[in-house]
Amino acid sequence: MKIIMISLDSLRANRLGCYGYHKPTSPYLDKIASDGVLFEKAFAADIPTEAAHTAIFTGKVGLKNGIVSHGSNLTNLPRSTAWLTTILRSSGFTTAAVDNLYQLKEWFARGYRYYINSVGDERWIDGKTVNGYAKEWLTEHKDEDFYLFLHYWDPHTPYLPPEENIDFFYDHNRDPYDPENKSMEAAYNHLAYPFFKQHHFDLIGPVTDAEYVNALYDAEVRYLDQRLQELDQHLEELGIKEETFLIIFGDHGESLTEHDIYWDHCGLYDTTVQVPLIMRWPGHIPKEQRIKGMVQQVDLFPTIMDVLKIDNDVTIDGKSLWPSIRGEENGTTDTVYLSECAWQAARGIRTETYKFIKTLDSGLFTRPPRELYDIKNDPLETNNLAASHPRLADQFEDTLDQWVKDMLAGEKDPMFRQLEVEGLPFKKRIERILNTVGLTWRDWRENPSKEKIDTLMKAKKANK
Repeated sequence: MKIIMISLDSLRANRLGCYGYHKPTSPYLDKIASDGVLFEKAFAADIPTEAAHTAIFTGKVGLKNGIVSHGSNLTNLPRSTAWLTTILRSSGFTTAAVDNLYQLKEWFARGYRYYINSVGDERWIDGKTVNGYAKEWLTEHKDEDFYLFLHYWDPHTPYLPPEENIDFFYDHNRDPYDPENKSMEAAYNHLAYPFFKQHHFDLIGPVTDAEYVNALYDAEVRYLDQRLQELDQHLEELGIKEETFLIIFGDHGESLTEHDIYWDHCGLYDTTVQVPLIMRWPGHIPKEQRIKGMVQQVDLFPTIMDVLKIDNDVTIDGKSLWPSIRGEENGTTDTVYLSECAWQAARGIRTETYKFIKTLDSGLFTRPPRELYDIKNDPLETNNLAASHPRLADQFEDTLDQWVKDMLAGEKDPMFRQLEVEGLPFKKRIERILNTVGLTWRDWRENPSKEKIDTLMKAKKANK
């Protein structure tokens, strides 16, 4: 048997045609979805990248595996923790990966016989690089039972798509650098600007039109779609497409100016926590299936164990997706518990009807301590009902607090430890940047200004 599991970093579900988007971002992904099963309501319970992938490979949510943050110096995953790839290798699979998650934490390389680190000289990773390594490896190992993990970063900032892809998504009559357009001002004067100036805005130029940046994101998704088509064509050329169990998922989504989040993946809103999940396996998964019930990323671990009939004593939080694929069930849960601890620290609950968010540390944002949204009638999550429906908010908060208590089972809360000992990892990044130009966090918070940071950084560069 052959398994290819593909992580699409920062890919927002509703930016794909198969999830209802009206622009041509994903013609080939749409085809893959039509050849298999698409889960309409798949969620990343733990965000961002580090926490999401750890949950996937352990089958346990962050409160169980201990990894609730991203970029923290405090985190550690014990060697005794069951790990998907390690189990597969011990079961006889040739295991391989093309990704650079090892740059985040060492445990992401566990269990692989072949680990190809896709990191290059630049911060970002082009899908062509991933495909180059993957195609070569597949050619050499096509006759083996294998598990191959691929991680594409193309929709992640900085958005630097080919020019020809931009033409699909940006009106030629608009000028992305029009000085009269003020739609970028909120992003440029946000507390997160010093970080994104270096890692995004300086690379795309002095854009004034926020719609142009959104178009760059769509163009990156289109570019990713082209790379997936290229990979799939290689599987066909090798004669292994029909026998390969293909699993495609997003590790988290992306906010494109919603909720005061400018081209990043924080916040427990559906723009970030709802992800694409698509599977194809000819002869085993019927075509044109759409599962409407809720599922979550920790369900991937037991789904793979189930299909391989691997029986182990690992305690996991997910449930196999196969009963839903066979039509016996509709999803795996009616409640997803959400968590983040990078730019801000918050937990939440997502049901079919409501979203509840409890913020512990708002970080670089202005957030109320509690948010409650009627997802059915307010899918964009713009009308906070926490004040007008306090009893319902109380019920959700009690449910959330009890769930946290049950999951911890007497252990110290890793999110509280992170906030107490080190603080928010991404806020620390901003503070380090500010320190290099002689600013304190307090100075910056009182008066965030693009011009101020640009001037100080320019002066620093001139003095080097």
